[in-house]
Amino acid sequence: MNIFTSPDVIQEFTRVYLAIFYTVVALFYTVRIITLKRSTGMERVYHGPFMSPNWWHHKVFGVFRVTIWMVCLVRWLSPSTDSYLGIFPAISSSWSLMLGDILLTFGFAWTLWTHFSLGRQWTSGISQIGPTKLVTQGVYHYSRNPIYIGVLVSQFGFVLALPSWFSVLCFAIGVTTILRQTREEERHLAQIFPKEYPVYQAQVPRWL
Repeated sequence: MNIFTSPDVIQEFTRVYLAIFYTVVALFYTVRIITLKRSTGMERVYHGPFMSPNWWHHKVFGVFRVTIWMVCLVRWLSPSTDSYLGIFPAISSSWSLMLGDILLTFGFAWTLWTHFSLGRQWTSGISQIGPTKLVTQGVYHYSRNPIYIGVLVSQFGFVLALPSWFSVLCFAIGVTTILRQTREEERHLAQIFPKEYPVYQAQVPRWL
């Protein structure tokens, strides 16, 4: 049997890969936020007023991302954890797992590319004093929310890489939170740029 399509080999590879992947994601954003804050002297993450929609979205998204990370680490160290996640054996094929790994990686790579294309303008959440410039160049010429597209692709990849009730629940939470946060951010941008943003909305789709 080809080791690259062997269910056992692919399953174990994916188990390790998920743990490493989410650890790298956590480290990247931690380091990136700290270095950007130091270089610009400005906050990079804005939670908004207590109990506001933006605050809730950040808290929910943060909790579920940390939960995914912890679960992936635990199931790497203790494979028996799978019995508590509601695994779907019928779709846990080698090809499904590999496709999940690929989409997970592609989504994160897309997010990184878009993230770095913003340079020092990147922030997370809604700042009450910004942004000072409406970005419409590059990939933003084709989509108003390219970073969220990458996150959603990556999250769907997670469902395939760990087909289970747990990953489906995480996907549902992630999609709901992103859709709600997108509306909040676009409402904010329309207030900051009352002339430019409606024109931008009319010319560029929310997603693709």
